[in-house]
Amino acid sequence: MTEMSRNSTRDGGQPGRIGIGLELDATHLKILEVLRENGRISVAALAERVGISRANAYTRFEALRADGAIKRFTAEIDHVRAGLGITALIFVTVRQQMWRQFRAQLASMPEVEYCAITTGQHDAMIQVRMADVAAVHAMVTERLASIPAVKATETVFILDEVLRRPYVLPGDRGPGRSARRPAPAPDPAGPAGGPAGAGRHWGPDGPEGSGGEVPLGMMRFVGAAEGRAQLQRDA
Repeated sequence: MTEMSRNSTRDGGQPGRIGIGLELDATHLKILEVLRENGRISVAALAERVGISRANAYTRFEALRADGAIKRFTAEIDHVRAGLGITALIFVTVRQQMWRQFRAQLASMPEVEYCAITTGQHDAMIQVRMADVAAVHAMVTERLASIPAVKATETVFILDEVLRRPYVLPGDRGPGRSARRPAPAPDPAGPAGGPAGAGRHWGPDGPEGSGGEVPLGMMRFVGAAEGRAQLQRDA
């Protein structure tokens, strides 16, 4: 990013806040949103995009860097143009007493773009970019397989990278969106004066007869007697 230095005067900033747990507000997040599109934008242009003064934009940007919310700036390249047209994910099973060796060996492999420790069938996932399939095969069979900490591997080739964002932000889902659909209001009296919601059955459109939506994760339970009667009718 141009026109920005680590040695800022921090005019208008909050004393004692920088570097010790900056609380991100809507303006900070808007700055991060703009920087996601163009990390080399000037302070003046950043201030105009966010709708704040230049001094405020400068102070807030420096606070984000000093606090560690912004770690670094780097270039994003076209890997195909750079000669690395093959991308593969390598899932690794690690011998549990040899994690330290696995990490050390992996750090010495410059072709490894990304590595994460995972749950599930495998222990780690490695992403590599190579010139061709033969190079991936050589790495897996000659380099990874020679590491004593590696017990087994499984390689998956990526055919097309459909979506890649530099980073995501809390507001990317948009305002007013909820992670679950609204639950229908329960029947105040319940059936035949019983407790609220008693005797209701959940179908694909919510409680039968309600026309409402089913909350995510809600299941439909059917009593054993009712289930047997239904089977007899279906037979």
